[in-house]
Amino acid sequence: MYSFRIIGEEQGCSARLGEIHTSPEAVLTPAFMPVATQGACKAISPLDLRRLGFKVLIANAYHLYLRPGTDVISSHGGLRRYMSWDGAVVTDSGGYQVLSLAKSRKITDEGVSFRSHIDGSEHFFSPATSIAVQESLGSDVMMCFDECPAYDSPYEYVEKSVSLTTRWAKLCKQAKQDGSGALFGIVQGGVYEDLRTRSAKELVDMDFDGYSIGGLGVGEAREATYEIIELCAGLLPRERLRYLMGIGTPADIVRAVALGVDLFDCVIPTRNARNGTLFTSHGKVVIKNSRYAYDRSALDDNCSCYTCGNFSRSYLRHIFMAGEILSLQLMTLHNLYYYSKLMREIRESIEKGTFRQFCSGLIDAEEE
Repeated sequence: MYSFRIIGEEQGCSARLGEIHTSPEAVLTPAFMPVATQGACKAISPLDLRRLGFKVLIANAYHLYLRPGTDVISSHGGLRRYMSWDGAVVTDSGGYQVLSLAKSRKITDEGVSFRSHIDGSEHFFSPATSIAVQESLGSDVMMCFDECPAYDSPYEYVEKSVSLTTRWAKLCKQAKQDGSGALFGIVQGGVYEDLRTRSAKELVDMDFDGYSIGGLGVGEAREATYEIIELCAGLLPRERLRYLMGIGTPADIVRAVALGVDLFDCVIPTRNARNGTLFTSHGKVVIKNSRYAYDRSALDDNCSCYTCGNFSRSYLRHIFMAGEILSLQLMTLHNLYYYSKLMREIRESIEKGTFRQFCSGLIDAEEE
């Protein structure tokens, strides 16, 4: 069964230490979830994710519903067994895909009709469908089905979107079976403070197990992102977990932790790795640059990951430029190690009361 408790707080800001309890795993927060959209984290195995220290990952109900299908996954005993992952599993409802499928979907009060991006087949996703899919996957933490408006949507549209998200949240809660995973409401409202306030209050009144802050990182100005995070975190119950969806540069994470956020996910560490951009203690390294052709040094001399312990920048550049699959694996492993270490250092700094100094140092280094 799911539970969350706060075990420590930083004086002078809203950063806090927490502990999520799920059936398979206890997870210390602040925590980062690698993204396993289709039941696999790209270019890295579940075994390596465990070795890196990750205890929870996030998958997507929409994608798994379409392929391989929930009946296939259920026949294997749920997503955890299907993908050989023994940690906790969070699932997104598919609400973001409502935004990304703008050209092939129709939204009504009852749900969303859309065409599959795989084969063009027609489907209908309702709040009840989304919950049924997530329950069949065996999710430890499920998300309510929501509508995520584009960042530049006019006020009138976002106002209707908030009403729809609230309506769907109620239907999700009604559809949830007793004893299934925890259910989080998702705060929407674009960049409009009054709509964000309304959305948060309506969801809090429904008393969800935790709360997500959605609809950010979709094109709005960066400072607007932080302003909305601060607003939403301040409106959500102190004793419930706060999850910031899809935001995840190292600077974004430490800023959001300072504002009281507990949980994160983002494709940045894995996607950047596949594109040849690596996070290091000295700043980003774009490995395809010719300056690394003869560089015999490790990617990061302050990193203890397998990649940094065994391979030079020159070699990593060579196999990346040659299109070798190994380059994607080694660089993904490094970036996720960096994120795992980052979260561990964040937790340690909060415990020691030095988080604000840690936060300032990391942001200054990233912005140089």
